[in-house]
Amino acid sequence: MLIAVAGALIISTSAPLVRLSEVSPATSALFRCAYAVPPMLLLAWLERRRLGPLPRRGMVAAWLAGLMFALDLLFWHHAIDYVGAGLATVLGNLQVFIVAFAAWAVFGERPSSRLMVGTPVVFAGVVLISGMFDSAAYGSDPMMGVLAGVATSVAYAAFLLLMKGGSERGAGPLAHATVVATLTIAALSPLFGGADLMPTWPGHGWLLLLALGPQLLGWSLITFSLPRQPAALTALLLLIQPMTTVAISALALGERPSPVQLTGCAVIVLGVLYGSRRQKSALVRSAAERAAAEERAPVV
Repeated sequence: MLIAVAGALIISTSAPLVRLSEVSPATSALFRCAYAVPPMLLLAWLERRRLGPLPRRGMVAAWLAGLMFALDLLFWHHAIDYVGAGLATVLGNLQVFIVAFAAWAVFGERPSSRLMVGTPVVFAGVVLISGMFDSAAYGSDPMMGVLAGVATSVAYAAFLLLMKGGSERGAGPLAHATVVATLTIAALSPLFGGADLMPTWPGHGWLLLLALGPQLLGWSLITFSLPRQPAALTALLLLIQPMTTVAISALALGERPSPVQLTGCAVIVLGVLYGSRRQKSALVRSAAERAAAEERAPVV
């Protein structure tokens, strides 16, 4: 559990590092991936030596996931620009609900009643962050920040679904996805304000830290730990990351969301935490089904 918490805390620094780099959103999205590619390829090579080549299905899923990850980063880095690092990170947690309803549509997995109750609560928080009813809203364009944040969540949800369905490995699929994301961001950057390919200091120092810290180390820790932890840990991580980012952004960047926006932030986090928890009866039923399946399984 400590490994997962450490990963979540490291990833919480992503948005503040983007702001500290003081480069355009497309530039930060491009180089956070590009700088992470070499060490990720090394980890993928070590994994390949141990487990063999990545299956074709996992490779194709990782490539598609890379396309979605590129859109995720381009939209999210613009959301940071519009509404600040803290609020943009909170908005990114909408992916929990998008993944659940997408799984309902695609796989027939009906969302829990908790999720159904939590959905309107979360979107009420989104409205509060948007500044629609708040003349003191923080950010250069809170409404555009919310739209970019929602687009981020949609792309991120697709990324997670593809990564989940492609392969149980960690380093290989993540390396493939990162390479594809780098190339896709480079191709799409003119549509998102353009990327500056000339490194500057200290901006690219922050981007290098972003790539090696949250992008490489943070994601590696979470990818390693989540399959080995109880489901309740997911809800804990959803609470740690956005709230830590809001705190870091306030202390390091001087971001001061309005009281209404902070209320919206709290509403979203609590709604996601409530909605992502499985009901006790469902957990008991799931455990009973697994036990029955194990009893029926043949002994080899």
